[in-house]
Amino acid sequence: MVGASGYAGGDLLRIVAGHPHLELAVATGHAQAGSTIGSVHPHVRSFRDVVLAKTEPAALAGVDLVFLALPHGQSAAVAAQLPESVKVVDLGADFRLKDAAAWSRYYPGEHAGTWTYGLPELPGQRELIAAASRVASTGCYAVSTTLALAPLIAAGVADPEDVVVVAASGTTGAGRAAKQHLLASEVIGSLSPYKVGAHQHVPEIKQATGARTLSFTPVLAPMPRGILATVTARPTGDADPAEVLRAAYADEPFVHVLPPGEWPRTSATFGSNAAHLQATIDVDSGRIVVVSAIDNLGKGAAAQAVQNANLMLGLPETAGLAVDGVAP
Repeated sequence: MVGASGYAGGDLLRIVAGHPHLELAVATGHAQAGSTIGSVHPHVRSFRDVVLAKTEPAALAGVDLVFLALPHGQSAAVAAQLPESVKVVDLGADFRLKDAAAWSRYYPGEHAGTWTYGLPELPGQRELIAAASRVASTGCYAVSTTLALAPLIAAGVADPEDVVVVAASGTTGAGRAAKQHLLASEVIGSLSPYKVGAHQHVPEIKQATGARTLSFTPVLAPMPRGILATVTARPTGDADPAEVLRAAYADEPFVHVLPPGEWPRTSATFGSNAAHLQATIDVDSGRIVVVSAIDNLGKGAAAQAVQNANLMLGLPETAGLAVDGVAP
C-alpha cells in the first residue's frame, strides 16, 4: 500500500485488517516514513507496530496487488516502476480520464493515460475490472453523482444536456495536510462552496454518466466524512425515476434505493461501502431530483478500491466490505 499515512490510506488499512483474504505486505508513507502505523492511525490497532516504509520500488517487491493512495498527479510515476505482473488500484485521478484535453483543463501536468474505470455498478464494467491489471478507482463526488444519474441517462429518462449537481462533502475529502480553511474554527458552524464552476470531477462525471452539460457546485460541510449529493435533470418522459433506479440496482449489494418517503443521510453510510439513493419529481419545476449519500472514504475511496481489488483477484466482490453503517 502506497500513501498509507493519509485519510484514505488509513481507511484502506482498517478494511484490509478485517479482510478475510488480504494480507498487508508493506505500507509506505512520505513524510511519515519511519513512523509506526499506530502513531499515525491510532484506530488501526491490528497494524499498530508496522513501520511505514519509504515509497521505493524495492519496498514493493513480491506483492500481488498495490493500492496507490496518493495525491492527484503522483500515482503515474510510482505505477511506471511496477512490473506488469503486479495488479494496481489507483485511488487518485491520474488514469481516470480518457480525454487528455479534459485532463489538461482541470489538472496540472501531462495526462498519464487511461486505465479501466473502477465503478463496478456501471453496465459491463464489473467484467472489465475483473479482467484488468490496472484499475483507476473513482473520485468521491463522481461516485455519488454517477450512481444517481447514469441509469437515468442510459434509460433515456433524463436529459443529458441539462444536469445540475450540488454536493456537500466532509473535510476528509480535502486530504490530511494542514490547511487554514480546514481548521476546526473555520469549519464548525459553517457551509462554504469551493472550486465553484471548475471542480476536477466534472469531466469524470460526464465521462461516466453520459451527461453533456453539467453544472456542479461542491460544498464543504462541518463533518469529517460523508457526501450528500443532490442531482437534478430535466425529464424526457413521464417515467418514475425511483423505479428506474430501483430496477438498475436490484441485484447490487452496495447500492440501495430507499423506500418511498425515506431520504438518504450521510450518517447512515459511515464506515461502509454503501450508497443510499432516493428520487422524485419536483412538483413545481417538473425536474428529476435524486439524492445520493455515501461515505467519501468508503464507497468514495478506500472501500470502493477494495471492491475493485476483490474483482481483480477473483475474490468474492463483497469480501471484507460493510454494507451497514456506523451510527450515531
